[in-house]
Amino acid sequence: MHPELFKIGPIVVRAYGVMLFISFIAGLFYVRYKAKIKDIGQDFVTNLSFLVIFAGILGARLFYVFYHWSEFSGNLLDIINPFGSGGTIGIAGLNLYGGLICAIGAGVIYIKIKEAPFWDTLDIYAPPIALGTFFTRIGCFLNGCCFGKTCDHPWGVHFPEHSIPYAIFGEQAIHPTQLYMSLYGLALFLVLHYLDRKNHFSGMLFAIFLIVEAFFRFVIEFVRYYEEAMFPHLFGMELTYNHLVAAILFVLGWALFFYLKKHNQPARG
Repeated sequence: MHPELFKIGPIVVRAYGVMLFISFIAGLFYVRYKAKIKDIGQDFVTNLSFLVIFAGILGARLFYVFYHWSEFSGNLLDIINPFGSGGTIGIAGLNLYGGLICAIGAGVIYIKIKEAPFWDTLDIYAPPIALGTFFTRIGCFLNGCCFGKTCDHPWGVHFPEHSIPYAIFGEQAIHPTQLYMSLYGLALFLVLHYLDRKNHFSGMLFAIFLIVEAFFRFVIEFVRYYEEAMFPHLFGMELTYNHLVAAILFVLGWALFFYLKKHNQPARG
């Protein structure tokens, strides 16, 4: 765990922010490379990328605030104020699904406005979104957030004193859920990149991304720690808000997959 890489006066350079920046740069290079192959404007995907990252950060922040309202109810300015009440500069606390939903929503609107090839454009972005999970979840691990429940396996990790995981679990080993998701993101990126080199129908990569992302996130939620469950007695399981979102995305992904397969429009490139 190493949430703060270094300080320049009151300015804190956070590990999560650095990994988020790396994921954006890597993703930008990837989509420009794919746009050239698929004959989609590189300037268009560059502008779309900046719009998506802005909408994603905004959505991730708003969803985090919604799920952790008690942290902000006494000081609403901390929601957007980079000069936090803790005396440091920077905004910490983001929610992955909130960012994903808002990023996709903003991207869809922009693609429609620019009348770009819709499903081919979404296919371009599916692999780098997965790659972004690889980088940003390493940031989560360094930051000490998004951690798991107690773990009896040899790969369980111990977080240091004065961290949130230590405050909850003490010296008990816990699941490194951040690293689970990071490795999953890398694996999904490699699979989607491989599939894009084969003949496939337009929109297939994006649909597969939704299906796999939703399934993996639904499973990982059972070993991830939350303050409280959303439906603690439903089917005898402790379910969270993310379980609900994952279930919706899973159904949506399969519906989209079969719909696009039926229309069978060949993908570009």
